[in-house]
Amino acid sequence: MEKALKQDEIDALFAGVQKPAAEPDLEGQLKSQLKGQLKEQRRSQPKVVPYNFARAGQINNEQMRAISILNDMFARNLAHSLGVWLRGRFQVALVSAEQMPFSEFVVRIPDLSYVSSIQLEPLGALSVLQLDLSLAPPIIDLLLGGHGKPGTVRELTDIEESILTSVVDVICRELSTAWQPVGLSFSFDRRQMQSQLGRVMPVTEKTLCLSFEIRLPDSSGVLNLAVPAVVSNTILRRLVGERGRSREHPEEIRRHLRARADRIHVGAALQLPPVRLAARELEDLEVGQILRLGLASNVVAELWVAGMPLFAARPVGYGEHRGAHLGEILKAEPVVA
Repeated sequence: MEKALKQDEIDALFAGVQKPAAEPDLEGQLKSQLKGQLKEQRRSQPKVVPYNFARAGQINNEQMRAISILNDMFARNLAHSLGVWLRGRFQVALVSAEQMPFSEFVVRIPDLSYVSSIQLEPLGALSVLQLDLSLAPPIIDLLLGGHGKPGTVRELTDIEESILTSVVDVICRELSTAWQPVGLSFSFDRRQMQSQLGRVMPVTEKTLCLSFEIRLPDSSGVLNLAVPAVVSNTILRRLVGERGRSREHPEEIRRHLRARADRIHVGAALQLPPVRLAARELEDLEVGQILRLGLASNVVAELWVAGMPLFAARPVGYGEHRGAHLGEILKAEPVVA
């Protein structure tokens, strides 16, 4: 059924259509503007997140770069020192630097391994050093005049342990040299059994684990060092702070240093590659005798500067003097033959 409108209802409809538009809602506009400003302020303010105490003491990227610089220098110095002491070819390289709980570091240690505690002075703390026993046979063979042949991995005798302790002393000396800028020194404390490592530091302690690979001509092994994170963070904050404050020397001082460095004399020698001779051959040497070196006639000599091989070279005449005709560049390795 259709509904019929009365006259007064029709008049009310026409009045509503002809009524002017309502005044703008100023209060609503103000509220909308304030809401927009509050949102903008929230976006500009730093975001607040819950603090995770498990990540306390985490090493940042800048500190990790400082660690890499220090320990790359340590690796080069250690390769040179072991090469001089054992008269063999050594290569040492930093493999990784990471943070982990001490319990995880202990789990990674092989059953047959040389483990010792290292004293950190002047902080009075202890770190843990682990050396693969696969390095023991070639090192002992080199000390006895051999070629560094690998051997069976087994438990050390008292004499072998004493020899490996001497190697750890060399490692501690080079660590002290590398970390000298921050005033930290390393010294051998004692050999530790794996079952007693919990006495060195708590198993829940966060550690900075440094891993190095040591390569000999016929064998290789790993050197691991676990330093308490509290110690490493304290030292690294000091190191990063000093690096941030360091500035370049003025140009006049740099010219003066370069002029003085140019006058430094370094030892150089043109020599054949190393050879081995029997003791009886040296005992029977006489004037005018020809000594066979066991080298092919096409073997070239090497130019060594400051104990480092730089170029393959041949002896030549240069006016009234001897000279060296330089050939290819030799791969620089911190070794002494």
